[in-house]
Amino acid sequence: MSLVTLITFNTCWVLLCIALAAYVQNLTGFAFGLIFLALVGVFDLIPMEVAANAVTLITLSQAFIYFREYPLTDDWRVIRPAIWPSLAGVVAGLALLFWLSDSALYLLKIALGFSVVGSAGLLVMRFEPKSQIDPPGSFALTGVLAGLMGGLFSTAGPPLVYKLYRQPLSLLVIRQALLVMFGLSQIVRLVIVLITGQFTLASAVYAVLAVPLLFGVARGNRRYPLKLSTKAVSRVAAGLLLMAGVSLIATAW
Repeated sequence: MSLVTLITFNTCWVLLCIALAAYVQNLTGFAFGLIFLALVGVFDLIPMEVAANAVTLITLSQAFIYFREYPLTDDWRVIRPAIWPSLAGVVAGLALLFWLSDSALYLLKIALGFSVVGSAGLLVMRFEPKSQIDPPGSFALTGVLAGLMGGLFSTAGPPLVYKLYRQPLSLLVIRQALLVMFGLSQIVRLVIVLITGQFTLASAVYAVLAVPLLFGVARGNRRYPLKLSTKAVSRVAAGLLLMAGVSLIATAW
């Protein structure tokens, strides 16, 4: 098999992984990066850092598109105590990524696998909102955990999703707070990988190719939604995440 054929073959599989990850995100509202990284990790399609950098660009484009349509309200400020700790976590997570990519890639895949399995657990949990907003220190700790995941895998979602859905907040405020955190952490992450020379053209190519897929999957999901209850949809998505996470752990082990 020639090099050109191999690259084309791999690209087709990567695009299929993007489409499946986008579909899961449409079902759950999060986990695009986790499911995409898990799939490319299981099948060893592209380097983990290339996939994570592509997710960074995709997440930034999603946030930009959303905020053009839905301007920020003042209520997003509930997440402010988590911002600086999260950005510090991004730096620490990237340092871990650079180290593990060179010396212990299997540990990186195992960590990602457990993150995906944890996300599957979040989908089947019943979130009972609290009567009062948690103290700032609690948000700061969540920010550190989210930043670490954002730096390592470009996916800061699970800790923030768990935290925000436990607060007495509307879905609009939760979504805006999540996108603010995702956008800020991804900007910092992108700047660092550009400065350190860890960004490659391949990541930009995959991100560009992902845009029409994201729109197509979103439109298809609106026109032909799964005729299942919310609980059933969550279980289907959790099952996909669980299979991907366990497979990734098994192959890395």
